[in-house]
Amino acid sequence: MNLKRWTFTIISFAAVLGVSAWYIVRWWRAGSGVSLPLIAHVLAAAAVITEIVTRSLKISFSGRAVQVPLSFWTAVRTTLGGDFGASITPARSGAEPARFLVLSEAGVPTAGALVVLYAELFLEALSLATIVIIVAFVFRHAGVVLGALVGVVGGYSALVIGVGVLAVVLARRPATDVPPRWAMRLRLHGKRWARVQRSFAQIRNTVAMIQNVDYRWAFASYFMSVIHLAMKLCVLPALVLGAGAKVPLAPLALWPMGLLYGTALVPAPGGGGTVELAFRAALAPVIGPKLFAAALLWWRFYTFYIYILLGGVVAGRVVIRAIKNRQDKQHDPLLELPEI
Repeated sequence: MNLKRWTFTIISFAAVLGVSAWYIVRWWRAGSGVSLPLIAHVLAAAAVITEIVTRSLKISFSGRAVQVPLSFWTAVRTTLGGDFGASITPARSGAEPARFLVLSEAGVPTAGALVVLYAELFLEALSLATIVIIVAFVFRHAGVVLGALVGVVGGYSALVIGVGVLAVVLARRPATDVPPRWAMRLRLHGKRWARVQRSFAQIRNTVAMIQNVDYRWAFASYFMSVIHLAMKLCVLPALVLGAGAKVPLAPLALWPMGLLYGTALVPAPGGGGTVELAFRAALAPVIGPKLFAAALLWWRFYTFYIYILLGGVVAGRVVIRAIKNRQDKQHDPLLELPEI
């Protein structure tokens, strides 16, 4: 990334840490500690490990479903590399370029890498819809928090599917050297239009590969996706209920999921402090002053910071290179899908 982008990222992370520190100090003075019992950390860590393993299996199974074999280690590096790229870029935009480059450097052909990413995103959207339906039934009396989750996550799923459908529809149009009017209005002409045409050709190859999907592996990938999303619901309840607090389960499970997916709409890397502000507004009355500081600190660690650390260790250099390549070139429509 260039100096301006790195500066923006550093400022955003400073805001994240600053807001967190401010809340922790403020609530610490009100009697809230920052430590939690060992059992709370064990439960939260178990949820994170399960989430990473099942998400990696989801990518591996998605590859098998479209006849693109992937080793489990490649799937793990792809998963954590995408997390690292998402964490340090605005609106999590670096996730898919990072995953794509990890797959490419693992020897997966371009068409195969793209079809795996498309299949994985589509199945993710379906599993998100499944989770929303399940929680809507289980927590049907949750009130405003349920409505907020359905709105954010449902809108997110619709956006992902909509972007994919739009790309497929555009790709089916006959190739031409002369850009149509809509492309000219977007300043897609010359070399830019040539890149778009190449992208459309790759999309057509991707669609052709998806038509031969193995539904057994696709269902296995979908099942892993449901589990990994369910684990995202479990981290805050593990921390708070594991600490012995007697609080309602619904807001602990539902608000954090809405916050995690809502960060994709925030242009600042890491949310720029908006996640912490929203967490305070939605959950401080629920958790109470005794555990609020610890809950905020450790929830952010197990849902954000730990993925930066792990992603940086296993694929940090590849991710930085992917982001730099993406910014040095014109944006590729194939890699503009939102990260989930």
